[in-house]
Amino acid sequence: MPEQVILSTAPLRGEGLGRLRALGEVVLDPWIDHEPLRLYNAAQLAERAAEVGATVVICEADSCKGPVFDLPLVAVGSTRGDPTNVDVAAATAAGIPVLRAPGRNADGVAELAVALLLAATRGIVGADRDVRDGQVYRDGTIPYQRFRGWQIAGRTVGIVGLGAVGRAAAWRFAGLGATVISADPFAPDATHSLDELLSEADVVSMHAAVTPESIGLISADRIARMQPGAVYLNTARAALHDIDALTEALVSGHLGAAGLDHFEGENLAVDHPLCGLPNVVLTPHIGGATYDTEANHTALMADGLGALLRGETPSNLVNPEVLTHA
Repeated sequence: MPEQVILSTAPLRGEGLGRLRALGEVVLDPWIDHEPLRLYNAAQLAERAAEVGATVVICEADSCKGPVFDLPLVAVGSTRGDPTNVDVAAATAAGIPVLRAPGRNADGVAELAVALLLAATRGIVGADRDVRDGQVYRDGTIPYQRFRGWQIAGRTVGIVGLGAVGRAAAWRFAGLGATVISADPFAPDATHSLDELLSEADVVSMHAAVTPESIGLISADRIARMQPGAVYLNTARAALHDIDALTEALVSGHLGAAGLDHFEGENLAVDHPLCGLPNVVLTPHIGGATYDTEANHTALMADGLGALLRGETPSNLVNPEVLTHA
């Protein structure tokens, strides 16, 4: 087996990195380690790959298309569950296998969903601020008056979308004593339709993929079907809900709280009404921001590339049609 030259502009770590190094020389140049942030366009990525003589390119955020596929590559790896940064059709036309990293961040995102629920319903952000400000007895009250909330144990949590993240979230909520129900038209083991789930759940945790059919899935009508005082969590994508209807429901008190980890364009205007609501916790798309996510996608890249070099079909190969078998 000839030794490969593996250029990675994605961060790599963990035991998978050792397995990649057993397959060839690894040139590490992670985009995330650069300040200011560096993202290659396709021409720049092709130039960098040619400079080091890469036979394999692994990337996470850089644009992998066009001139990259003019190089004599054995494989391209995208360290994402959905390799949206890679032009898969062009890679396929060039006969280049494309690997992906399904489920790499499932545990991290599921843990953040739990954290957002606790933060939004137990007043953690406000309580922290009061301690730091020396205002434990703010306005003559005691913390028990300001920060009472329902525990998770005994609540009903509805999981929308039973992919890797949804399943990882489900067992965590169950482990905290919640009754877990689920809705997913593609999962035979889902327990409810979406509308049934919305009418029963105390907490709705969104984990669906964005497709033409799921954009705006949580509409004004569906928000109206949710229980008064219900909590809405979204650690997936903002496109899955109607933000105006969600905001209105939170302002009116129909919904009791929300935890959101994503916004269109990765940004929310500081004067948006959600920013002024004490029962809403907002995080800037950090669900998968764990070192374990990087270790997981490194292992998946090592698994896939190793299988390819042995003449096998990797389970994480996006375009198996590029492989021909004698």
